[in-house]
Amino acid sequence: MLDQIKGLHHVTSMARDARENNQFFTHKLGLRRVKKTVNFDAPDVYHLYYGDEKGTPGSVMTYFPFPNIGKGRPGVGEVGTTVFAVPKGTLGYWEKRLSDQGVANISREKSFGQDRLHFDGPDADSFALVEVADDDRAPWAEGGVPTDEAIRGFHSASLRLRDGGATEELLKFMGYQNVDTSGNVKRLAIPGGNGAETIDIETVPGASFADLGAGSVHHIAFAVENRAKQLEVRKALIDTGYHVTPVIDRDYFWAIYFRTPGGVLFEVATNEPGFDRDEDTAHLGEALKLPTQHAHLRPYLEKHLQPLGA
Repeated sequence: MLDQIKGLHHVTSMARDARENNQFFTHKLGLRRVKKTVNFDAPDVYHLYYGDEKGTPGSVMTYFPFPNIGKGRPGVGEVGTTVFAVPKGTLGYWEKRLSDQGVANISREKSFGQDRLHFDGPDADSFALVEVADDDRAPWAEGGVPTDEAIRGFHSASLRLRDGGATEELLKFMGYQNVDTSGNVKRLAIPGGNGAETIDIETVPGASFADLGAGSVHHIAFAVENRAKQLEVRKALIDTGYHVTPVIDRDYFWAIYFRTPGGVLFEVATNEPGFDRDEDTAHLGEALKLPTQHAHLRPYLEKHLQPLGA
């Protein structure tokens, strides 16, 4: 069993409209845009990152907003719901805030004994807030949400699968342990993780496979401290029979990718070097940052990329 993985690093999804996406996360949820860059493989498309003040691993939601992309179809073989942690006693605040902001499909529920508020993102993305006691992670203090109520980072993510057995064994190999079961959902977590250390496996036999599109999660990334730890994980996965990509430099972290037995794309990403490698912390996410290989496209991109607004 591996011990290098500490929980989630980031979750990356697809969107239709960059401005709407930016407004949702920065104004409605009160997160900070910590990076404005472009997709490595499609540089005419933004890659937007939202999180806490520094973009701490375990807090970062990222998006590829492809104009005119079709709507995703929910199903198995994908991340179902991405869940953020908020302080105890704050769901009433969030229910009113999201309702006042016109957020769709807000509903209250209980999940594994925790109060939870479910809601949709702008592309029918599935999100929830869950109350967590004694979460000492610092929130972004300048996002328009009082710090006593603000999002602390991820709590968990769910994987929606036809058969969760092989993915459960993979997660155990990655350092996760069984915590609880509720109906068709198994909960696993990493003891002593980074606060974003919980994964739920929702088994839905016979369901249709998901179609990737706006509102779909493209991949889910797990955090390791550095490149040395990442190489240890990569070797162990390959030795176990997984087809893992070479290490890829993503400017703000190094990444490896592999497809899980249930069809979900997993990434293992390093905590280093971080989002402040090319911007001062006080100004994260303000300027358009381009990968070196796309720097020559700056005049075109600055003219043609959709303005995000404040």
